[in-house]
Amino acid sequence: MSISIQKEIFSTEDVILKMKESNLSIGAVVTFTGFVRDFYDNKEGKKLEQLELEHYAGMTEKMLSKIELEANARWLLEDTQIIHRVGVLLPSDPIVLVAVASKHRGDAFDACHFIIDYLKVDAPFWKKEKTNMDEYWVNDRKEDSLSKDRWEKVSSKKTN
Repeated sequence: MSISIQKEIFSTEDVILKMKESNLSIGAVVTFTGFVRDFYDNKEGKKLEQLELEHYAGMTEKMLSKIELEANARWLLEDTQIIHRVGVLLPSDPIVLVAVASKHRGDAFDACHFIIDYLKVDAPFWKKEKTNMDEYWVNDRKEDSLSKDRWEKVSSKKTN
C-alpha cells in the first residue's frame, strides 16, 4: 500500500509491474488515471493553458491513507497505489493514479471506483485553472459528492 504526492510524472505501467513483481497472488489490477483536460469554449474562445494544484502537506496524505484503509476494510485487496501530482500541469498531463490489485476483478473494480470517488471529495487539493482569458480556483462539483454519497449505501462486500 502506497501513497505519493509528487510533482514528477508517473508511469502507470511501472506501478502495475512493481505490484505484480511483489505479489504473485494478484489476479487483477484496475487503474484509474486522471488527466488535465484541454477544454475549449467555442462561444467565449476560452482555452485552458495550465492547471495549478496545491495541497495541504501532511493532511492530504492522512486523508488518502484513511480512504485507502476504508477500501481495504471493504474489499479483499492485495495492494493499492495512489499517486497525486501537485504543481503546475499542462493539458494532457496525468494528475492522479489509483491502482488497485486483488485476487479477483470485482474487488479491484469496486475499490478503485470507491477510492477515486472519495479522493475527489475528501482529499484536500485545490485547483487553479489558468486560461488565455483569466484564472480562477475550481469549485467542488455536485456530481462528485453524489458519486461519493452512493458508497454510503453500499455495505462491505469482502469475498474470498
